[in-house]
Amino acid sequence: MHRIIKPGKFSRIFAKSQRIHHCRLCSSVQNAVKKYKDGDKVHGYTVRKVVEVPELMLTSVVLHHDKTGAEHLHVARDDSNNAFSVMFRTTPMDSTGVPHILEHTTLCGSRRFPVRDPFFKMLNRSLSTFMNAMTASDWTMYPFSSQNQKDFENLLSVYLDAVFFPQLRELDFSQEGWRLENENPEDKSSPLMFKGVVYNEMKGVFSNKDNIYCQAVENELLPSHTYGVVSGGEPSKITDLTWEHLKNFHASHYHPSNSRFYTYGNFPLERHLEYINSNYLQKFSKIDIDTKVPNEPRWTEMRRKHITCQPDPMAPDPEKQTTVSVSYLLTDISETFESFTLSIIGALLMDGETSPFYQSLLVPNIGSDFAPMTGYHSDTKDSAFSVGLQGISSNDVEKVTQIISDTFDQVVSEGFEQKRIDALLHQIELGQKHQSSNFGIKLTLGISHSWNHDTDPVESLQINKYVGQFRQKLQEDPQFLQNKVKQYFKNNKHCLVSTMSPDEKFEEKRKEEETTRLQKMVEKLTDEDKEQIYKKGQTLLQQQMDKEDLSCLPTLHINEIDRKIIEEKTATVTSGKVPVQLCVQPTNGITYLHMMSNMSDVPSDLQPYVPLFCDVITKMGAGSMDYKELSQQIELTTSGLGAGTHVNQHHSDNYSYEQVIIFRSCM
Repeated sequence: MHRIIKPGKFSRIFAKSQRIHHCRLCSSVQNAVKKYKDGDKVHGYTVRKVVEVPELMLTSVVLHHDKTGAEHLHVARDDSNNAFSVMFRTTPMDSTGVPHILEHTTLCGSRRFPVRDPFFKMLNRSLSTFMNAMTASDWTMYPFSSQNQKDFENLLSVYLDAVFFPQLRELDFSQEGWRLENENPEDKSSPLMFKGVVYNEMKGVFSNKDNIYCQAVENELLPSHTYGVVSGGEPSKITDLTWEHLKNFHASHYHPSNSRFYTYGNFPLERHLEYINSNYLQKFSKIDIDTKVPNEPRWTEMRRKHITCQPDPMAPDPEKQTTVSVSYLLTDISETFESFTLSIIGALLMDGETSPFYQSLLVPNIGSDFAPMTGYHSDTKDSAFSVGLQGISSNDVEKVTQIISDTFDQVVSEGFEQKRIDALLHQIELGQKHQSSNFGIKLTLGISHSWNHDTDPVESLQINKYVGQFRQKLQEDPQFLQNKVKQYFKNNKHCLVSTMSPDEKFEEKRKEEETTRLQKMVEKLTDEDKEQIYKKGQTLLQQQMDKEDLSCLPTLHINEIDRKIIEEKTATVTSGKVPVQLCVQPTNGITYLHMMSNMSDVPSDLQPYVPLFCDVITKMGAGSMDYKELSQQIELTTSGLGAGTHVNQHHSDNYSYEQVIIFRSCM
């Protein structure tokens, strides 16, 4: 006999919503930048334009640094969690991983702050709400955020010194990139081996078959320029990188002339510009560097690519370990409205249980899940769309590709249901209004790909404009979406069919390649070379153990922290017998709902199944609605329904706690 977990009635409901008109948010923060006019000069910069974006409650200022050509986007918004980032277009033409290794090596000390990993060392000297550095296929970014102005300026000094004046010592390159070192650094007679942070990191990355597949699809779909190589580094190629190449790459790519600065929040723009200009940008002159990525030449015929991976010992069916997908190159992401339209089509094709590809690929149970990289992608110069299945039999490859083709035919013939279009536009509008705790970081990551390719960054913020334009296109031409599907998927020759299957000797071949590469390198070494490698290993080991003087790093002091705690007012009412806690916040018209259900009545033998219950409860249908109807209603009225477990600890008794299930949504 099966028992169904039935959580008790809701013990508490929490809701926060907006009941305040937002014109007050267009206050002094935004008014302070609205005074600027096109052509105004500010601390070495020229104002290009000032644009208000009311749907996001912000005013943007686009500036150009006169001496170096650096671009700067400032987003004035009444948000105390201020954010900063500096981004460089990094377009390698080989798979040595130079931008990735450079990102690591810049964080090994700089001119003003010659300490190892100053970012990590700043964690206990700062109130940062975000600190990181990241490398994409064609850009490298260094973002952070903080609510304290002094802390913001401390972090700004550390970040800018790291990127513009890193030490880039050879020993740091060896540590972070790659090196030959004795297996036991203390024993010079032990065998030599490859070591290095990025080298081992990328070996780990490419031990995952999904990563292997995604990288191969990108390399094959856009083979002619920087996307044809592995930006993060292919382990077999990383050992070709030299220290000199790393330094040269920094000198050209980490230059202000190749940079894009971003500031966000309620701190004054003038203070940012004055500091950046006087302490850093004024020390440089403009250089000519061509890092632009050209559009991929379009194919005249479809192509195929097959790759192998390691077998999955945990596969439910060992005979079903093949992956297949069909990928299409679409349009230049600088064509903002076209990209917006294609992103909507991608979501309509893939998202939710009622989507065409969910119904045609997942419902028949041919494979275990969608293939890696499935969906719409705009993180390269030309956007792409990919769809496929993993966990299929090798005999079903052609069957899956035919289903994909038939599904596009069906969409061209029947179009999309209007309710699904309305639901998706509703999701977009909710998404743009959603006020996350680190909205400034979310914003810079959202515009990074298009801005990196010289698209006006403000264009990427004006979602309402494109939603309106999209609705108008649908009114003018009922076949608008079908025609786009036909253009980009049925008549598109730039199409790649990728397959991946397991190879029992995959790992053996990789180890053999590394062993051969190592032997060739070691055979060329003299006894003197080996002695130098041993001494270098000893020096690096000693450097890692040495205690550093951290006094050079800036520190936020107690007297620089605001002691005032901002209290949020709440009110409690009851709905039936359930207490409802209301918190009125400027949430841009969105209501956030959290409902807690006590688990005290759930028998102990069923409690291990509660996470499974939380995973499926919103996907099973409800009342008279089946799972497809419920999914559509969720999309039409909310941003989604979620459920999860939570443990509340007693505020004063360490041995008392309460287990609950939390149901959450926003609308």
